Order: sequence, then C-alpha cells, then structure tokens
Amino acid sequence: MEQPSELAADVPRTWDRPVVSMPVIAVLSLVGGQLPSFSTAANLYTIGTGGALIWIGLSTRVPRRPSPRRLGDGAVWWVLPVAVFTVFESATFALGSTEDFPTFSKLADPVLEAPLARSAGYFAWLAAFWALVRR
Repeated sequence: MEQPSELAADVPRTWDRPVVSMPVIAVLSLVGGQLPSFSTAANLYTIGTGGALIWIGLSTRVPRRPSPRRLGDGAVWWVLPVAVFTVFESATFALGSTEDFPTFSKLADPVLEAPLARSAGYFAWLAAFWALVRR
C-alpha cells in the first residue's frame, strides 16, 4: 500500500540536529570562556562567531522553522524589561562608564571573571543566537 505524500516529512541534515549543533556550541563557548574578559582576542572571537552565525542565518543553508503567526499575550511583558535595559545601558555607555554609573557590562564583570562563568555566558548567547538563525 502506498503512503500518502502529505505524511512525508523532510529529514533534517545531520549537522543541523541538536545532537550535533549543541556540542559544537559547547566547544565554541568553552574556547570563548578561556579568553580574558574584554580583551581584543575575546572581542574578535565574539565578532567572528556572531558574524558566522549572521552569515549562516542569511544564507539558505539552514532550513527554517516556521515562526508563530502571532505572539502570545505574555510576550508584550518582555518588551518593558528589554526597553529599560536598553535605555540604561545606552545612557551609561554614552555618558561614560564611571564608578558611580557603571554599565551593566561592567557590573557583570566580577561574575564573568571566572572562565567557567564566561563559558556559560557564551553558551547562552550562542544557543539563543542559533535559535534566532533557525527562525
């Protein structure tokens, strides 16, 4: 008996599966976590990995997952903290980060001194960026 064509599913590429992509992101984050915080090497590494993900996202190499038609009602509440964070970070950056008014990046620096914490931060950043690339 022949299967109906509407039941057939596309098989994702091997490298596109989470069992492959998450370990790659973990290795990239472990490498990034070993670089000194706010160093030239760390900045170039971040720009390089971010640029590569942007390039992959703009190309047609990665199959897209369908995005939701409409955001849920709770999504609006995420706009407020993001807007407050953006205003404060922009203002403190524009006025110069001082001891009295540091940027959030400077406030997070004591936490990110440890390579393991920097690796966890890189992992969260790369995993979120990968999720955006897939949309």
